Amino acid sequence: MDKQAAKDKFIGEFDALVDELKQILHHYKMPQEAVDWFTKNLYYNAPGGKLNRGLSVIDTYCILKNVKIEELSDAEYKKVAILGWAIELLQAYFLVADDMMDQSKTRRGQPCWYLKPGVGNIAINDSFMLEGAIYVLLKKHFRQDPYYVDLLDLFHEVTFQTELGQLLDLVTADEEHVDLDKFSLQKHSFIVIFKTAYYSFYLPVALAMFMSGVSSQKDLEQVKNVLIPLGEYFQIQDDYLDCFGTPEQIGKIGTDIKDNKCSWVVNQALLKVNAEQRKLLDENYGKKDDESEARVKKLFHDLDIPKIYNEYEEDVVSRLRAQIENIDESRGLKKEVLTSFLNKVYKRSK
Repeated sequence: MDKQAAKDKFIGEFDALVDELKQILHHYKMPQEAVDWFTKNLYYNAPGGKLNRGLSVIDTYCILKNVKIEELSDAEYKKVAILGWAIELLQAYFLVADDMMDQSKTRRGQPCWYLKPGVGNIAINDSFMLEGAIYVLLKKHFRQDPYYVDLLDLFHEVTFQTELGQLLDLVTADEEHVDLDKFSLQKHSFIVIFKTAYYSFYLPVALAMFMSGVSSQKDLEQVKNVLIPLGEYFQIQDDYLDCFGTPEQIGKIGTDIKDNKCSWVVNQALLKVNAEQRKLLDENYGKKDDESEARVKKLFHDLDIPKIYNEYEEDVVSRLRAQIENIDESRGLKKEVLTSFLNKVYKRSK
């Protein structure tokens, strides 16, 4: 099954998922206007992205079970797709809340949910409901499975880890009070590992491992030891593309400089600047005007950040490949699970 067909099949499960959630609200005798509101919340915020996290659950499960998607029974596919959509609901929960915290204007090419007419601060509760839907679905579909508690524990742990990363990001990169002394590569590493790597890379694979029965503590540690640094590499790549990629490449206009982000790029620059260059950074980084952004970008070029990035990329990929090569497959784990992730990330341009 090609990528688009796999994505279409996954999207095809969403209507049934929404119907299940609506039935639960009806069971609670929720008034129809509230059911309609929750339905709009679900459709507006969950299915609009690339769906990479959800699809990765299905891909990983198929690799571990050594089957193709089309060979899964309807019941088996539905269960693994529910796990995929649970991650997408988690992502939606994070994004709805994050957009309010950042006062963002658009998300996925449309107005942020809180900016929709009549929504406003109700979006805070809507984000909670997106998260709550995860546990309603897990209870309905997995309560009888021996790994049910593992799924709950994993979602709770990864959610808290992501919120820790968000906290450090918010207190480090305050848009109203730019202070580059707060930045460091150590803080950047913590932020991207906790805010991105756990839920975007480790969570999809761990969920598939629990469902497939390949879930010993040793195997979970093996994949975590590869996927967390891979997730960090992915975010560093994202930081780099935000500054040096074109809008045509990345599908958006990069805003990290104007938004005072504690990005890998500015942290590398801070390690290399002289006093005059540091003054330029202090005076221009985090400013909302195009001229200040242009000065910072020129400085990044002058400091040869692209060369530093390319050297970093080759080094980290070499180390990850060596780690994957040494994976112990004796309990059913497969190196292909990890190489497929690495191949998607290496040298990507969007």
